[in-house]
Amino acid sequence: MPLFSRSRRLPFGGRDARITLLDKRTLRYELSVDDIPQSVVSLADPRSLEYPYIRHIARVIDAEAPAGEELFVVHLGAGALTLPRYVQATRPGSPQLVVEFEPELFTGMLEALPLPEGHRVEVRFGDARAVADEPIDEAATTGADVPAWRDAKVTVVDLWDAAVIHRRVASLEFYRRVAARSADDGVIAVNLLDGSPFDYSRRQAATLRAVFAHVAVVLDFDPVDDEGPLGNVVVFASDAPLAAVTHPQLFGAPAPEQLHGDALTAWIDGATIMTDADGEDSPDPDDPRWD
Repeated sequence: MPLFSRSRRLPFGGRDARITLLDKRTLRYELSVDDIPQSVVSLADPRSLEYPYIRHIARVIDAEAPAGEELFVVHLGAGALTLPRYVQATRPGSPQLVVEFEPELFTGMLEALPLPEGHRVEVRFGDARAVADEPIDEAATTGADVPAWRDAKVTVVDLWDAAVIHRRVASLEFYRRVAARSADDGVIAVNLLDGSPFDYSRRQAATLRAVFAHVAVVLDFDPVDDEGPLGNVVVFASDAPLAAVTHPQLFGAPAPEQLHGDALTAWIDGATIMTDADGEDSPDPDDPRWD
């Protein structure tokens, strides 16, 4: 168990990264960078998920195979390993690969919040785009125990630098590489942060539609409300029908907003595909339009 009672600062260059105890009974901790929350995890019950968007992704993972069956899940971006811990708790022994850019921060986090015994979560340190660009047939591992990234059943794209997603991990070229490393019926879940008029998210949905046969957008506020807040937008994509569409009840109540098919086409409303040449970083959450 963690040996600190309230807050611990983590090594991360000159940035303020820390883990803070939120609830002693449930051993619930928050990882933040520069005062921006990155992850919340309960060591007592990793199935307890703080944020709605994480719960949406978890419900889709739940639907990908019978309860308890192992899945190969790839996580691009680690945070405090909230979803890897959830998968281990609900599907013990599942092989999981984490691609993480910040080894110093990750190592400090893992020392403070260790994974449970028996896990099969392995980490590959490196830039997710550079790793995705490697030839798929290449071993490309940091050691014998680190699985190659191929035939992933679920891939979670959660590539934040504090509050920004960089354009090179949000382009058509990047998503094509992610698709090539997925199983034929694999699912991609992309976590975004956006608000009205959703220019960034609409371009992301258009981009993923150019790669995958099935795309759905899930969010917890009205996607056509001009006065709506800034919040998480999750885009699910696959070449197989999505459980988010075929079984919308899996999200439980209150049900989030869901866009797919003609409704998604109308929402995208001609938004252009993002490429390496004309992509953009995610919007600044401090932009006054969301005040």
